[in-house]
Amino acid sequence: MKELLSYILQFGNLNQQQIDLISKKATEITFSKDEYFSEAGKIAVQVGFIIEGIMRVCYYNNKGEEITRYFIEENNMVVDLESFNNSICSSAYVQAVTDCKLIVFSKPDWEELLATIVGWDTIVHKIISRALMQKVDRRSPLVSEDATTRYLSFMEKYPKVINRIPLSYLASYLGITQSSLSRIRKNIR
Repeated sequence: MKELLSYILQFGNLNQQQIDLISKKATEITFSKDEYFSEAGKIAVQVGFIIEGIMRVCYYNNKGEEITRYFIEENNMVVDLESFNNSICSSAYVQAVTDCKLIVFSKPDWEELLATIVGWDTIVHKIISRALMQKVDRRSPLVSEDATTRYLSFMEKYPKVINRIPLSYLASYLGITQSSLSRIRKNIR
């Protein structure tokens, strides 16, 4: 819980009563490797904070190929925001890449925090803004750089992730085949 509270307090101030309410509404849950936090075709019903492990957001393209959009590591929030906020079916999966430990809030509890804690909406907005900026920062180079540069950038931006994820997910994220990824890795060594 202290990891979550430290994270939240980067974005605003809370008094002890507010911290106690957040702690009361939070539930610690574990997800096994490959288990889904949320699924395409279903409405996202929870917001999580990753204490341990790595999750990924993925989808299937029109050819039925699994595509990894991005990875979410420890000390970050995880939610399919559009599905959660608008109660619409998700178009993506959020899946545990490793065994994960999360602090989770149900939608009713999250909405109660928004209604009860003065300034919670501002804190949440700042968290979302930061996450979107990180996502753009991490995804933008994937459009303009060659595969080797994309791989090197990934190693730089995700140093704690690179050795903990399957190469198939990494290749998918980089938009290359696994054999191309193997060649790039071999040439870098």
